[in-house]
Amino acid sequence: MTEGAPVGPDRREMTLHAVLLDALGAVPDDLPEAVVTGVAQRADQVRPGYVFVARVGAVVDGHDFAAEAVARGAVCIVGTRDAVPDLPVPYVRVADDRRATSALAAAFFGHPSHDLTVAGVTGTDGKTTTSTLLHHLLQGDDDLPVASLLSSALARIGRAPYATEGHFTTPEATEVQAHLATARDAGVRVAVLESSSHGASLRRLADVRYALMVWTNLSPEHLDHHGSYAAYRATKSGLVARAGVAILNRDDPEYPHFAAAAPRRRTTYGRDPEADVRAEDVVAGATGLSFTLVAEGERHPATLPMVGDFNVANALAALAAARALGVAYERSLPRLATFPGVPGRMQLVATAPCSVVVDFAHTPDALAKALAALTPGPGGRRIVVVGAAGERDPGKRAPLGAVAVRGADLAVFTEEDHRTEDLEAILERMVEGAHGVGAVEGRDFVVVPDRRAAIAEALRRAAPGDVVVLAGKGHERTLERGRQALDWDEAAEGRAAAAALVGA
Repeated sequence: MTEGAPVGPDRREMTLHAVLLDALGAVPDDLPEAVVTGVAQRADQVRPGYVFVARVGAVVDGHDFAAEAVARGAVCIVGTRDAVPDLPVPYVRVADDRRATSALAAAFFGHPSHDLTVAGVTGTDGKTTTSTLLHHLLQGDDDLPVASLLSSALARIGRAPYATEGHFTTPEATEVQAHLATARDAGVRVAVLESSSHGASLRRLADVRYALMVWTNLSPEHLDHHGSYAAYRATKSGLVARAGVAILNRDDPEYPHFAAAAPRRRTTYGRDPEADVRAEDVVAGATGLSFTLVAEGERHPATLPMVGDFNVANALAALAAARALGVAYERSLPRLATFPGVPGRMQLVATAPCSVVVDFAHTPDALAKALAALTPGPGGRRIVVVGAAGERDPGKRAPLGAVAVRGADLAVFTEEDHRTEDLEAILERMVEGAHGVGAVEGRDFVVVPDRRAAIAEALRRAAPGDVVVLAGKGHERTLERGRQALDWDEAAEGRAAAAALVGA
């Protein structure tokens, strides 16, 4: 496989009878002979031979696009209605269209997770870094397992890029199964899969067979989706319970709950003296981390070229997972020292006129950790550009404002995918959070609604020795305003703003 060459799933064909019987357990009477060439839940993705799942969403009803799907070549429509009249192809009713989407995709691609060792990574923070670290440790020398990766920041089959669609931590079930099938067909043995609570609750992961699950931590997040913290925690611990082996963070306050849900085969990590895999003698420097790995009765020196003390936990999780998958520490530790980093995760994008760092931190806990991890130069300040997403958990907006002014010398409040919500109202909640901890507008924070202008303003106010953190967008490639998804590259925006000041 050529490094850098994009890859995708091979075309495959099955009879409609075989796909429906495998996925749904039953086949309608008088089913016509047809060959299935794919499964889609968007009409514009349908090609000749596809099964179209007419999913009913919060805004859009897929049944409204059934005729378009048929015109594009769909051989069957699946949905939750009793019947859809005047369709020239079979309509199959199901009780749960999301569950059916996953089952149909898994059946069509031949249940690829059954042929792979799937290593999931779940938790509130650290999923992407831990997933990428684990893939790096596995995808090492030729005699180590060849691994794939599907995460919110990167997708790989071995070392080759793999294209994904959308703006999700966990892609739709059709994409998940297609990725796993491509990995299987490429000879991959271990598939590393970042596994979000959204992905689990929306059935995108329903037909993935997990061999191992890493749990990183838990703090309030996505409560607008799950309804309560208890429901959110139950979704995460449900993922842990599905795996044969669990890798658990012993330092997190929720550890007892996850330990109770975990299978009998589990490994703990952290700085807790009782952790199976732990770090001692941690030193956080300007260019990386060093610590002593204590595991299996032995001590090993370890280095990681990432900033941020919290990344020690991510390294421990990845090391413990790799060990559970058969990679000795003598093999994984040299790989850890060569880790190239994760786009949008504590990513240094400019050093003049000041340091500019891009980080995906978009929860209060993650932002607090990111700000605490960065050390300005002598006499320097921390400046943060941060917003809060629309149509997402409104309860974190005021805490984000409070954390920003507590952790930084100056905060610039701005947009972050406000979508169809009123941006001014979102920013008002962040301002309320800042005022609640005694911050003063103009001294401790400013409000600049346009994100590009906010980045420019933060850099204009910065001096040599300062660190400007662009928080929240990270690796994402769109900025959602209203119903528009504008092209966006946070790292490029930071570089351009810095270059403009250097040039001036």
